[in-house]
Amino acid sequence: MAEIIRMPKMSDTMEEGVIAAWLKKVGDTVKPGDILAEVETDKATMELESYDEGVLLYIGVKEKDSVPVNGVIAVIGEKGEDYEHLLNGSEKSEKKEEAPKAEESTPEPAKSEAPEEKIDVSNINATVITMPKMSDTMQEGTIASWLKNVGDDIKSGEIIAEVETDKATMELESYDDGTLLYIGVEAGDSVPVDGVIAVIGEKGADFETLLKAQKSNSSESAPEPKKEAAPEKESAPEPEKKSTPAATPVASTSDGERIKASPLAKKMAEEKGLDIRQVSGSGEGGRIVKKDIENFVPAAAPQAASAAGAAPAIGQESYKEEKVSQMRKVIAKRLAESKFGAPHFYLTMEINMDKAIEARKSMNEVSPVKISFNDMVIKAAAAALRQHPKVNSSWLGDKIRYNEHIHIGMAVAVEEGLLVPVIRFADNLSLSQISTQAKSLGGKAKNKELQPKDWEGNTFTISNLGMFGIDEFTAIINPPDACILAVGGIKETVIVKDGQMQIGNIMKVTLSCDHRVVDGSVGSAFLITLKSLLEDPVRILV
Repeated sequence: MAEIIRMPKMSDTMEEGVIAAWLKKVGDTVKPGDILAEVETDKATMELESYDEGVLLYIGVKEKDSVPVNGVIAVIGEKGEDYEHLLNGSEKSEKKEEAPKAEESTPEPAKSEAPEEKIDVSNINATVITMPKMSDTMQEGTIASWLKNVGDDIKSGEIIAEVETDKATMELESYDDGTLLYIGVEAGDSVPVDGVIAVIGEKGADFETLLKAQKSNSSESAPEPKKEAAPEKESAPEPEKKSTPAATPVASTSDGERIKASPLAKKMAEEKGLDIRQVSGSGEGGRIVKKDIENFVPAAAPQAASAAGAAPAIGQESYKEEKVSQMRKVIAKRLAESKFGAPHFYLTMEINMDKAIEARKSMNEVSPVKISFNDMVIKAAAAALRQHPKVNSSWLGDKIRYNEHIHIGMAVAVEEGLLVPVIRFADNLSLSQISTQAKSLGGKAKNKELQPKDWEGNTFTISNLGMFGIDEFTAIINPPDACILAVGGIKETVIVKDGQMQIGNIMKVTLSCDHRVVDGSVGSAFLITLKSLLEDPVRILV
């Protein structure tokens, strides 16, 4: 029986996905676990696996085109099978689930009534493992890899899998002793929070009955009809498919052959325009990893010559258009909501950094880590926030939250966009501690190693473009903060001091404020304190 393949929700903020590449074409034979396509979300490029066996009958989305979550992207079934009725009735079946059941004389109505019966699982010595909520915004997770296979003995505290969220990869720990009886989610596939991913229990325990009981207790049945339709031919293979150990992620195909590569390696190869089939893998089983792409030197190819020959003539107009990435779409949406939802106003002030330059030079002679000007700004901002708590606040619609703790978000540019790791209790940290944390979090952000605790809970944000030679700029507020500080570079210029012109080092800062929470006088008082602390850095250490 033909099955419709829909666009899964692969991250908590995903609203649509882009088909980066199809790895199968119409007419190809597909087996469970085969990679059908690569899907670009707002956070990463991920692999779309098949859970059905058959022939790829239909592809509904072209490469580089987007499709909303739960939209139809393909159909898999038996060769020559008629699937048109599925496409024509897909929308109706979503809105009225009972109508198709009444029209068909299959055993499906009996299946829909089955969950109403109470299933006794008291004698089954096993536990269903569900997807935990690993952050306050997480709605689903992706199994990056399974570290245990079906039949393995598990002890409490052991790591059984790695789970990808939209921002980090985290370890899934077992809290039960027993045998891994069942794996319900293949590596690379996503599952909603509280969705079933595995069963651990006594060897030989009846986990199928336990899963039926779990299924009957679940209020969501949207994804289930697809998987229930498969057992009409044979009921046994379905659990067997889910129970097989997760395979190593496969990057792409070459003339029908699958090449092992990590998702990051695939993305890097695509960005560099490399043919990943030419890269030799140094990972386990010949898997291509990040360092293989970084160290790969492509041989002179005729493609380069043809590309050069195809270059536009002098004076000829030309342009290139690219699909907007999912991450860029989300950034655009969130920043637009902040910019047009929160009434921004801006306060700019010049700060003489002469003493700060001298103090930094002196401190770095004894500091265990190199202290940057950004570290000094973070420390000074934290101290100023302690004196002006109204700036350290959030707009919550019907109330204003005045935070008594100071967690400063530090904007970090990454290749795909922007991340904001958080330095917690910044006012209680020394400059060397702030420097250590800033360097560590910045490295984690660029390597996609941030954990939820690293990016959650900011009460104030600092964005620094001074290292890029920017004199001054205005930043868009990072919700739920009420303010964000934009820091420019230190510029040597002529200043007037005691009626005399002399050379000084000036840094401009601009405070963007949400006028619903912070008034101009409050923001100005904060900047005056910040200025006094940076112009006399000894006061920061008190």
